Amino acid sequence: MIRITDAISIDESELSESFVRASGPGGQNVNKVSSAVQLRFDVRGSPSLPNDIALRLMRLAGKRLTKDGVIVIIAQQHRTQERNRQDARDRLFGLIRQAAVKPTPRRPTKVPKAQRRERLEGKKHRSTIKRLRSGKGWD
Repeated sequence: MIRITDAISIDESELSESFVRASGPGGQNVNKVSSAVQLRFDVRGSPSLPNDIALRLMRLAGKRLTKDGVIVIIAQQHRTQERNRQDARDRLFGLIRQAAVKPTPRRPTKVPKAQRRERLEGKKHRSTIKRLRSGKGWD
């Protein structure tokens, strides 16, 4: 079990990793070694995530989410497979931690009367300036 927050733990079997050749740094090894990591996590099928967190996670995942509800994270920044693997996992766990934070609901507030009055006075002032420029005056 991988502990993400105090309330959320994910089983190792829920993550699937595949290693592919990376584009980027690697020198002569770039064409021989599969150092990039594709980490897949099935959000819809995960029994570890509560429904509300899963929905927020899918919204946060954006273009990394497939139609089937699987998050795919590709890590190829580092030269070694192990560092890319850790980077992909850290990014996934960061997304889950971010989704675990319940957003505070927005409470609509009224615009203060003084601010409304000030805005309207400003508009009135601009309109009189423009009216005076046209040469028609105060008719």
